[in-house]
Amino acid sequence: MDLLDGPFLGSEALSGGLVTRRALQRTFSRVYRDVYMSKTQPMTPVARAKAAWLWSGRDAVLGGRSAAAMFGSKWIGRDEPADLFRIGDAAKKINIHRDKLIAEEMCVVDGIPMTTPARTAFDLGRRGTLERAVMWLDALANATRLDSAAVADVIGRHAGARGIVQLRQAVDLMDAGAESPQETRTRLLLMAAGFPRPTTQLLVYNRFGEFVGRIDLGWPEWKVGVEYDGPQHWSNADAHARTIERIADLEAEGWIIVRLSRDILRYRRGVFLARVQNAMRVAGWPNAGDIRLDAQMCADFAA
Repeated sequence: MDLLDGPFLGSEALSGGLVTRRALQRTFSRVYRDVYMSKTQPMTPVARAKAAWLWSGRDAVLGGRSAAAMFGSKWIGRDEPADLFRIGDAAKKINIHRDKLIAEEMCVVDGIPMTTPARTAFDLGRRGTLERAVMWLDALANATRLDSAAVADVIGRHAGARGIVQLRQAVDLMDAGAESPQETRTRLLLMAAGFPRPTTQLLVYNRFGEFVGRIDLGWPEWKVGVEYDGPQHWSNADAHARTIERIADLEAEGWIIVRLSRDILRYRRGVFLARVQNAMRVAGWPNAGDIRLDAQMCADFAA
């Protein structure tokens, strides 16, 4: 790969004759001290992680959001700081962590040392709110197929670490099937309201074994599903038409589908919960009367 394809050290590029000082100033943007990127390349979480590692003099271990990004996790903002484990000073847009890492908690990806998925989950699950922690862990599990047992092993080595209570809750709520922050929020809201834990990414087949469709989350024993309609469902006419056909096919197989939009999830959660409650009641779920229509995302799981 071209040295200049992504973050690079300006001093190395200059000494190697790959760029002139004039070109370095005009064609490339300074990310950190002596670290540059082409002005035409987007600053992604992966690019920021690599830039931060170069800034450290290649003497750091990527962790937290940076490690998650390198593993392929989504939902990490491009403006969020990089996370490094190292001894030394910090810099703008770089968070420095000085925890001691053991060999079992580190691996190498693209030639860069970083925390393993399990150790990455251990760190992310203790940060921020419980909802945010679950979102991070969902994304990491979706990208790496991380399981809770691996995280439990790391917890066992650091039982006295700060944030362990929240971490245990976040790991218990983690679901690799979540494919967006909105799906994570929806799942947590349903559980906080008192619904049984839904299954994610349900594959539905008809009696002939033919594939009918996939449902974001739901309860196969009651044949009630929840579909989150993101912008892609409405911005493209063909995609919208396919969604209508898929929902009709699922309903023809006896499923009750409750659809949810961003605005309903944000501003009218009670309406959504009431719709799911009614669907579950019609399906025969005996505990529909116990649902809390005023539930908030993680209210029932807060420490």
